[in-house]
Formats: sequence, structure tokens, C-alpha cells
Amino acid sequence: MSLAHLFPRAIESGSKNAYVNIDVVPWHWMFLLVVIAVLLLTDLLVVHRSAHVLEKKEALIQSFAWISGGLSFAAFIAWQFGGNATGEYIGSYLMEMSLSADNVFVWAVLLAHFKIPSQYQHLVLFWGVIGAVVLRSLLIFGGIALLEIFEPAIAILGLFLVYAAFSLSREKDDDKDFNPSEGRTLRLFQKVIPSTDEIRGSALFIRDTKRGLVATPLFAVVVLLELTDAVFALDSVSAVLTITSEQFLAVASNAFAILGLRSLYFLLADVQAKFKYLQRGIALILGFVGFKMIVAYFWDWHVSTQWSLSFIVLVLGLSVGASIVQNRRPS
Repeated sequence: MSLAHLFPRAIESGSKNAYVNIDVVPWHWMFLLVVIAVLLLTDLLVVHRSAHVLEKKEALIQSFAWISGGLSFAAFIAWQFGGNATGEYIGSYLMEMSLSADNVFVWAVLLAHFKIPSQYQHLVLFWGVIGAVVLRSLLIFGGIALLEIFEPAIAILGLFLVYAAFSLSREKDDDKDFNPSEGRTLRLFQKVIPSTDEIRGSALFIRDTKRGLVATPLFAVVVLLELTDAVFALDSVSAVLTITSEQFLAVASNAFAILGLRSLYFLLADVQAKFKYLQRGIALILGFVGFKMIVAYFWDWHVSTQWSLSFIVLVLGLSVGASIVQNRRPS
């Protein structure tokens, strides 16, 4: 499925400014699912066979492994679909990684609020992120289907991203205060699902003598992780759909990015505040992709995948670099 019909002149002329149109067959999907399943099973049954506190060095190695896996999948994309598809995949991957950075803050707040012991945090994030991948995939399928049947949605999506960029650029650190106990989601969860404050090992459910099977705080965090991620995914999935219209590329990049971010959590949770310019960089990227969608719809003017990818890498690099330089200056 693609948006090629939205850009007929670009497609007919062979312009590189249009979305790539690839021929995905069932075995491509099977290969993606098998790769992700093998990586997840290895992570759960081998690397984290026993619950333990994840040290910084181990977290660094695992983060490198997941990011390498995500970027290595680009070689498969290049082999099967060519360079333009690879560019869209890498661009979508980087976009998803950068726009999902705020997830780390929410994860840290949820884990601290429910007092999840450090040795069980990986397990909670493991199941929470798997659910998030499924929800994001559904958003991608729905988003692409909407763009296929309702062409003006591409302009509406662009305006939404420009607004999101403006809001993010004006957001201050104080605006990020987040208290799960004040949210309706937690209150609804506690009404619908019998739960307890007791943490008994790594169990998501335990048996209570009076109430039967009840959910532990670990399961509550898993559910809240998935639901809060669905809110964050509106921005990131929308942005990814400005880079690629192919379900396979969008789903693969989203899956590898969010799974890699889960490992990065153990490195970034304590240092995220030090990247003070990253938020402005992300806002600039959001504004860029939103503007790109608007001009593509109204004026049939397109930015190539190569230029989009270069812009994303440049802005992220400058944002991180400027933050590092600022942190090294004496206060």
C-alpha cells in the first residue's frame, strides 16, 4: 500500500522526491517477525534469564546490540528494496528514536511511583514495550489507510505536526510534571482490574485469599506504559508517515526504534535532563516534516528522502553537540 497516487507527476517522471513504492510479499513480514521474536526471546530467556539490576556497562552493551540490530536491518532493506527504501527506513528509525525520547521520562516516573525494584524494571519494560509496538503498528496501518482514502488528511497531518512542534518549542521543564496517581487511566484501571500494592517477585498477578487473582503494581505499570505510549505515538507515527508510506518500512523502523529505546532507558533515565537543546531540535524536526507534508499536498513540491534524512541527522547532531558543550561550561 502506498501514497503514490497522491504524487502522480513525481512517479511518472521518476522523481526521487516521491515516496518509494516497494513490492512487499508475505515472507518479508515473516522474516521481520522472526528476527524480532528471536531477539526478544534471546533477551528474555538468555540475557535476562534471572532478574538482576542492570549496571551501566551492561546497559551500554545491550543498547549497542539493539541499535546495531535496528541499523543492520537496513542492509536487508537495501538488498530487497534498494537505496531509496533504505533511506526511508533509516529516516523513520531516527525520527522514531528522537521523538520517543520523552517516553524515557514517563517510564522513569511510572517505575518510581509504583516503587518497582530495579531488578524487575527490565521485565516490566519488556512487556510494556511489546504492547507499545503492537499499538504503534495498528496506528501505522490505520494512518496509511486514512491517507489512502482521504487525501486532505496529509495536509491535516502536516498542520497537526506544525502545531505539535510549536507547542513543544514552548514547553518548559516544569510543564513535564507527571503524577500517575492523578490520572484517570490509573483510577479506571483500579476499578476494572482487581489489584494490590504488594510486589511479590516478578509476578504480574498473584492470588489473594479473599479476592482471588489480583494484579500487582508490575502489571499496572505494563498497562500504563502501553496507554501513555499510545498518546506519545500520535506525534511520532504521524512524523514517520511523512517519510514513508510503506507499512513494512514504517512498522519495522518503529519496532526496532522503540525496542532499542527500552535498552537506552537504563542509560538515559538519569542524564536526559542534560540534553537541554534536544527538545528544541525535536521541535524543529517536527516542524520540518509538518511543513513538508503541507507543501507536498498544496503545491506538489517534494523534499527527497536523502535531504530529509540529512536534515534529521544534522539537527539531532547539533542539538546533542550543543547540549554537551553547554554542560561542560562552568556554571
